Amino acid sequence: MMNQRVNSNVMVLDGNEAAAMAMKMARVSVMAVYPITPQTPLAERLAQMVEKKEIEGKYICVESEHSAISYVIGAQLTGVRAGTATASVGLALMHEVLGVASGCRVPIVMPVVNRALVAPWSLWCDHQDAMAERDSGWLQVYAENAQEVLDLILMGYRIAEHENVLLPIMICMDGFYVSHSLQKVLVPEQVQVDKFIPKYEAKNLILDVKKPMFINNLTSPDEFCEMRYQQDVAFKNALVEIPRVQKEFKEAFGREYGLINSYECEDAEAVIVCMGSMSGTVKYVVKQLRKKNIKVGVVKITFFRPFPKKDLIEALSGVKTIGVIDRSAGLGSQTGPLGLEVARCLGNKDKNIINFVAGLGGRDITEEIIEKIYDNLLKLDFNEDKNWIDLKEDALHIRRYEMERGQSNE
Repeated sequence: MMNQRVNSNVMVLDGNEAAAMAMKMARVSVMAVYPITPQTPLAERLAQMVEKKEIEGKYICVESEHSAISYVIGAQLTGVRAGTATASVGLALMHEVLGVASGCRVPIVMPVVNRALVAPWSLWCDHQDAMAERDSGWLQVYAENAQEVLDLILMGYRIAEHENVLLPIMICMDGFYVSHSLQKVLVPEQVQVDKFIPKYEAKNLILDVKKPMFINNLTSPDEFCEMRYQQDVAFKNALVEIPRVQKEFKEAFGREYGLINSYECEDAEAVIVCMGSMSGTVKYVVKQLRKKNIKVGVVKITFFRPFPKKDLIEALSGVKTIGVIDRSAGLGSQTGPLGLEVARCLGNKDKNIINFVAGLGGRDITEEIIEKIYDNLLKLDFNEDKNWIDLKEDALHIRRYEMERGQSNE
């Protein structure tokens, strides 16, 4: 329930503008952003804010996403709060430098507008871009809607910059479904945000001409393993600090968050585990099926990295049949990325854990698809392999080229 003491402005924002608003309110002072669909409006809005003096800072036009993240790392290492944002192949282009941010413990907060990777070429949503970076040393958070985008970014600064964490964080939102969807968003007063997010202070490495030092220097096998272990400890520390920050956020702004959010799981015969914008659709279907006395539930994963093992085990302790929806194909693997995590977390002989792949390349995950998944779960009607639940019947003939005829089957 909303805390009535909190002064908030109700604004109509899409996910991109909510992200820009949160970065502004966190007083990011250096921004280097390369525009890419569907993140472009976010890049444009930040530029407008700087131009109109709404942000007291510097906006740099760079030639690529690789340069953007490099610039932001360098800027933040001098002791200022810096930021960028990206999507899809832009995130992939950052790949080489993402490890620099995490390995040098630079607590950057970066909105990622999820979009499918190529090929086939796509401008629309799935989670393969962020999932390709799931082991890059960044915290990963998935927002369901524009309100969560704003809130999770604000919390992201507190989490990432905590001295026991000091890891960069991706705030992921589904391209177009969240990034371009206009919604009512409660935007707090700047004075409230200033109380919640203190002025940035570098707590680890810092570039200072008066005290020169090597950063990201060549490291021998004698120390490399231990430095990786330090990052692993930071992820474990994050599991402690995230709930503390969420508690303070609720006290400050009146909205409650967790590592996960479970709904109607206590007596459920089947539960779906999912992330991102599909979570609202799944919850709606659960409500409709419950009216028919069909006992189903849903768990929304908000924090994917670090993975909320303890919370998930507790939420699903009494559930025998669990379906996991991946918006990433997990090609060559037995399940999608989220399915792998859930199976490793819960896997035992007493539970049926079934992976479903849906919504790739922006395909809508409809109420009918969710109902079909619940029906399969309740009937235990599924394959051992992952189920491509929204696949067309003629899947193997789409864009197939017949060499003998020299014709395409489009």
